[in-house]
Amino acid sequence: MDVNNRVIGFGGRVMGDGKPKYLNSPETAIFDKSRNLYGLNVARTTRKNYLILCEGYMDVISMHQAGFTNAVASLGTALTSGHASLLKRYTQEVLLLYDSDDAGVRAALRAIPILREAGVTSRVVNLKPHKDPDEFIKALGAEEFEKRLEQAMDSFLFRVSMAQKEFSMEDPQGQNRFFERCAQMLLELSDELERNLYIEAIVRDYRSYGITAESLKKRVNALALKGTPAEQRVQPKPSGGQPKKKESAAEKAQKLMLTWLVTYPGIFETVEKYIQPSDFVVPLYRQVAEMLYQQHREGDVNPARLMNAFIDSEEQREVSSLFNATIHLETPEEQNRAFSDTVLRIKDESLKERNRTWDPTDMQGLQEIVKAKKELEDLGRKRQQLHISFE
Repeated sequence: MDVNNRVIGFGGRVMGDGKPKYLNSPETAIFDKSRNLYGLNVARTTRKNYLILCEGYMDVISMHQAGFTNAVASLGTALTSGHASLLKRYTQEVLLLYDSDDAGVRAALRAIPILREAGVTSRVVNLKPHKDPDEFIKALGAEEFEKRLEQAMDSFLFRVSMAQKEFSMEDPQGQNRFFERCAQMLLELSDELERNLYIEAIVRDYRSYGITAESLKKRVNALALKGTPAEQRVQPKPSGGQPKKKESAAEKAQKLMLTWLVTYPGIFETVEKYIQPSDFVVPLYRQVAEMLYQQHREGDVNPARLMNAFIDSEEQREVSSLFNATIHLETPEEQNRAFSDTVLRIKDESLKERNRTWDPTDMQGLQEIVKAKKELEDLGRKRQQLHISFE
């Protein structure tokens, strides 16, 4: 049934060892497996402030029979962004209750970023030593199962704990690679406070390896300034079905500068000495920069008004993301180093773009490129003079 209790398809499980194990109605315009969840018609009325996402509909039946009527499951498919959007309508939090085997862990790891992208927080329930909820409840009872739900693990820390298993934590090289992976995952978090809280949590759990909050923050900042891509996030597919390309170091630097200009308008006077809208080589970024510089000249830097200028929802989403490229900077030295690195990277990419588009017959253009190259070299030598204050 769909959420309105209308029958949209049928499914069955073989009694015994026959094949196929599950048999469902074929997909139709009405029976769209990627946009419906089994049991949601009942679970949406739960008094609990969370929903439980199971692996299959037999798990949901067992859960409901045991009194956990806030359980749902996908219809034989992996979790999709459509499922996540549907869940978002009815809850802010989802407990992931997949089987405790390797396949179940992989399914949970796939689901976490999809839910996060939809704005749904998640936690992961540990069923061990039992494989699935039905087996657990039959062995230990509903009361013990309720305790496991209460003890569900934060999904980000679950990802960290799963990542640890990939590395040999007995030797320094393995430890270093693990903390590099942690830094990459932390880069996915655009909210600075959230990132700092997870840094503290990782340090608390892995302090025995000598990791400190300061060293982990420095690793995160170093990756951010290099433009090292965070682990692949699940994004809506761009039009045409082409996969979303990884963000380059130059794009990261441009986004970071736009974030700073919006968050700290007082830096405009310093930034204008080195960076102009034409230095932003990504067309959308350049358009946003031109609008921000114009707003600054008019004395009113207003990102909300800027976003209203974009009608296309995909453009609005991308413009919004431009203002969330923050990295953690505590000391004036870190601020100055980040600022100089970002300015130099933007100027360098701008010069490369001018070289790529230069017409060989344009001698004046060549002279301007030579002059710009010399100015960039001079700026690189004087980078310690690039001071900024994010106050």
